[in-house]
Amino acid sequence: MQGFHFKTYQAPEQSPFDRLFEIFKELIVHTSGDFDETISWMRELDVEYKLTDEKYTIDDFIEDLKKKGYIKQEIVQDGDGPTKITSKTERAIRQQALNNIFGNLKKTGKGNHKTKTLGQGDEKTGEFKEFIFGDNIENISLTESIKNAQINHGIGEFNLTENDLVIEETEQKSQMSTVLMIDISHSMILYGEDRITPAKKVAMAFAELITTRYPKDTIDILVFGDDAWTITIQELPYLKVGPYHTNTVAGLQLAMDILRRKRNTNKQIFMITDGKPSCIKEADGSYYMNSNGLDQYIVEKCYNQAKIARKLHIPITTFMIAHDPYLQRFVNEFTEANQGKAFYTGLKGLGEMIFEDYETNRKKKLK
Repeated sequence: MQGFHFKTYQAPEQSPFDRLFEIFKELIVHTSGDFDETISWMRELDVEYKLTDEKYTIDDFIEDLKKKGYIKQEIVQDGDGPTKITSKTERAIRQQALNNIFGNLKKTGKGNHKTKTLGQGDEKTGEFKEFIFGDNIENISLTESIKNAQINHGIGEFNLTENDLVIEETEQKSQMSTVLMIDISHSMILYGEDRITPAKKVAMAFAELITTRYPKDTIDILVFGDDAWTITIQELPYLKVGPYHTNTVAGLQLAMDILRRKRNTNKQIFMITDGKPSCIKEADGSYYMNSNGLDQYIVEKCYNQAKIARKLHIPITTFMIAHDPYLQRFVNEFTEANQGKAFYTGLKGLGEMIFEDYETNRKKKLK
C-alpha cells in the first residue's frame, strides 16, 4: 500500500557534554567570562533541575572541557592559577550567538551589499545589453550571442561578430565599514534589568556575521562610558558594565575617527544604548557630568556630532533599549540631525533589526 507514513517527531539525541555545553556557553556570557562563577551557577542549576546524574557529573563535564581545549589552567609563580576559557570557546560563543539571533540566515559565498546601480559587479540580474568596448568579456552571454548570430547571419554557416555579442547585466556590490558602539554605562544594569548581556550577544553575533558572510567588509567595535575605546571581537564575552556615565560624544568622535581611515565609501555607525548622554570631556581634560534629566549643554554636543557625521556621509542607526518618553525625544532629534535611523526596541528583537538594517543598507529619514 503506497502513501505517507507520519511519525512523531523526536529531537536529535544530545550527549551529556553537548547538553551541558549549551548551558555553559549561555552562562559564561552572563558572568563575563568568569569560569568559576559559571560553574557555581551550573552546580546550583544541577541541584534544582537535575542536569546530570551519577554517570556524568559536573566534574566530568569540567574534565571534558579541558580535554577538548575549551578551558585552560593559568600558570602563576605559586602554582596553578585561575581557570580561563580559550579562544576555541570564544569562537563557540560567537557562533551560538549568531545561530540564536540570525538562525534563519543561510550562509552564502563571498560578497557584499547590493546597490541599485548596474555595472561591472558580481551578481547577474537576468537583463541583457549590447556589448561595447570595455565591457567585461566574462559577462558575455554565449546563448544570447549565438542566437543573435543565427538571426543576423543565418544558420547555413556559423558566423559570430562583435555586433552579435550580448552582455548580461550585473549589479555592483559595495564594501561596507561599520563601527558598532556599545554603551557600558552603569545604567545598563540598573533597576534589576540586565541589558549588557543581550547587547554583548548581539555584538558577538553581528561580528561573526560580518567576518563569515561579508569577509570583504570591516567591523570595529567600541565601548563608551566616561570615555570611549575600541575592543577586539575576542574581548566581547568579557565585557562588563562599569561605574560610568554616558559619554556619547566621545564614542561618536572615536567612531568617526575610525571610519575616516577606511578607504571604501560606504560607512555607517550602529549605536546600542539605553540612556541619555550624561558626560562630556572638556578641552582642558576635565569631565562635565550631569545625570539629572537631559543637560542641554551635553545634548547640543551630541547633536553637533550627529551633524558632523551627516556631512561625512556617515549614517548613524541608534538602537534605543529604553522607553522613557523624554529620552525618545532626544533620540528623535539626534536622528533628525544626522538623517539616520532609530529603533525603539526591547532587547528581544534587537539582533534581527540590526541585521535588517545592515543587510539592506537603506538610508531613511526618521518620520
